This record gives sequence, C-alpha cells and structure tokens, in this order.
Amino acid sequence: MRVLALVLCLFVANAMAADAKPASPKPTYLLQPARVWTGDGASHPGWVVLVRDGAIVAVGDAGSVDAPADAQRIAMPNATLVPGLMDLHSHVFLHPYNETLWNDQVLKEPEAERVLRAAKHAHDTLQAGFTTLRDLGTEGANYDDVAIKHAIENGLIDGPRMFVVTKAIVATGSYGPGPKGFRDDIALPRGAQEVSGVDAGIAAVRDQAGHGADWIKLYADYRIGADGSTQPTFLPEELKAMVDAAHNSGRLVAVHAMTDKAVRMAVDAGADTIEHGYEVSEDTFRRMKEKHVAWLPTLTASEAYGEYFEHYVPGQSQPTEEMRQVAEAFARARKVGVTIACGSDVGVFRHGDNHREPEWLVRLGMTPREAMQACTVTAAKVLRQEKKIGSIATGLRADLAAFEGDPTGEIAALRKPVFVMKDGVVARNDGGN
Repeated sequence: MRVLALVLCLFVANAMAADAKPASPKPTYLLQPARVWTGDGASHPGWVVLVRDGAIVAVGDAGSVDAPADAQRIAMPNATLVPGLMDLHSHVFLHPYNETLWNDQVLKEPEAERVLRAAKHAHDTLQAGFTTLRDLGTEGANYDDVAIKHAIENGLIDGPRMFVVTKAIVATGSYGPGPKGFRDDIALPRGAQEVSGVDAGIAAVRDQAGHGADWIKLYADYRIGADGSTQPTFLPEELKAMVDAAHNSGRLVAVHAMTDKAVRMAVDAGADTIEHGYEVSEDTFRRMKEKHVAWLPTLTASEAYGEYFEHYVPGQSQPTEEMRQVAEAFARARKVGVTIACGSDVGVFRHGDNHREPEWLVRLGMTPREAMQACTVTAAKVLRQEKKIGSIATGLRADLAAFEGDPTGEIAALRKPVFVMKDGVVARNDGGN
C-alpha cells in the first residue's frame, strides 16, 4: 500500500509539475511593495528587496538598491512584504474532524488518498504565505511525510519547507486507534509508534531518525487515566533516554504535553519545545524559560475542538472550558516571558487557514507585530534556522510573502495574501506582473 501511495503521489506530482524545466540559475527579482517589514521594528514604506538566485542580496530604500537591468520587477502597490510565515505545529496528513473523525481518517482512508491529500495541503499552505512547516506526525501514514518533503524539495509538487518527525512516539496502549473500544482480536493501524522501556524508546528514536526524521516528537501524556483523565504516559527515565538519544544524533525534540506534571517531566528531560501545555503552572513556565524551552500553544486547535464537539460558535458562544484554560495559560506564559512561537495544529482545522493562529495570539494579548515575530523571527530561532530564514536580510534565503494592507498593524491582513516566494521561486503573484 505504501508503494502504491508513493507512486500515485509522484504521478500526480509530475502532472502538477508538467511545465517544470531542468534546474538552472533562478531569475533576479526586484520586489516593489508598498512597504517592507524585515522581522524587526516598524514597516518601511518605499523599501524594495532584490533577490538573486534564491537569496536576498539587497534590501532598503528604492533609491539605494541598484537593480540590474534584467531584473524582473514585481510591483505590489498596496501590500506589505514580510518574511515567509512559519507554522511549527502542523499535520499535513490530517483534515478537519468535522469532515472526517480522526479514527476514520486513520482506519478507513487509503494511504494513497492520504498522501494525495497531503500534497494538496502543502500547496494550500504555501499559497497562504506560510513558507515553512514543522509537521509533527503522520498519524498513521508511516514515514510518508519524508516523501512529501522530498517531492517538494525536488520540485515535483509545490509546498513549504518541511521539518518532519515521521510517526511520533507514544507509550504502549496510550494512543489511538484503540485499543479501548475495539475488539481484542483486531490488529489496528497505529497513529504513532508505540514503545515501553528505555531500550525500546531509544530504538524508536533511532528508527525514525534513520527514516528521515528532522525532529523527534514524544507524547508525554494522554487520556490514559482510569476515569479518562490526561496523565503522564512515560516514566522520567524513559523520557530522558529518548531525548538524549535524539540530541545525540543532532535532532531536537518536540513534546506533546497538556498537564503541568508531564510538561515539567519533559522540560527536566531536556525537551526543546512543548506542544499544547494548556495546564502549565507559572512555576513550570519559569522552568521552561530558564531551560530555553519554547511553547507552541495551538490556540486554534482548542477553538476548533469547541466548534466540532461542544457546539461552540465563534463570535456568539462563550469560550469552552478548554479555551478558557489555554487563555489563562497564555497569560501566565506572557507574564513569565516564555518564548512563544506560532504553532496551530493545522489539520485539525483547514490547511491554508493557518492565519487563524496569529489572530488568536493577538486576541489573547500579543500586539500584531509580536504575533508576526512569533511566526517568523522567533519560529526560525526555534528551528535553529535563523541564519537561513525568518527575516528579510542580506544573505538569507528569499522566503517571502506579501499581504494586502499591513499585518504588523492589523493582523487580519494575513487573510489576504497577494504574493508568495520560496527560496527565490515565485509561488503566487496575484498582481500578474
């Protein structure tokens, strides 16, 4: 089935890239927006950006940038050019649960279909101005995120830069589908790789690394309590061994954890990012700051779950208990000064609507400029990629997006992308020039 999935993916990818030509030097572009936001400070009216062979070679006032005669000039008279946006918690193999529940996606959708969906989701993400994704688990699609990443890198399909984790790692019996609620004699596909014990955990880290994982993702807690409550799933020594194995291979570690206890365990084990963390105490946030552990709050996922399962109606209903919980955690994190980067859990909601996460960051207290930094400069630092992407500066790769209006003043402008460039290749140009 995996072979069929990848063959189908490449078949469609080749069709989508039918006009692609052999690799050659990338064109030189002079980008002429109404203003440029470099990732720091205020936007600069009248600035331009010169791109040559995929890199930013000049940025500044139009009168100070000497563009060659053969540069292709792209005018964006009503738009702000910003660094390409990043979403550090995505699932390209999932689609919204009000379309198909998670169990049904994993159990019923053919792997070929899921791969093709993922290719479409990658396309939609790039069109929205998000030029980088950290994809945190294939949710039953094995190592196929590596294939999607390679297809993008090889120009077979369009999509963002991808940092992938392959299967993710969970404690035995803690993650779906089942085993609770299913017959004992049925062998079900698993949503992640199950392990128990230090040796098995280390082996799983090495297995996923060997299959192409850029990061390692661990689930430090889940709904395993006898009463259905969320409880830690791994012992401290298991977490520590897996984090150490990942770090020893040069890979960073993202940890799913909702409860304060599990977050504290993960931080003490050496985790690099905490995903969700809706119940984190102020004291644990301080510990995260001391250890330089970033937080990805996935605010939009909380809203989406409320819509799907608790009859929440945006703009009409009172926030759900979980939405109130994460808002309170956000306030605690802001008070302490924890690094907060943009990570939405997109896939739970529609790919291409990633703008909803920075909008939530603003709704809960960030300024629009701070939210934009969470999606650019800060996100690049979390990925340890700040010397390559995340800002508009000479020498960095040309990952850029432009939006009608100025999202550093009004975050809703992110709903109106008009131009996208990744690594010096134009992916979207609504102006047509």
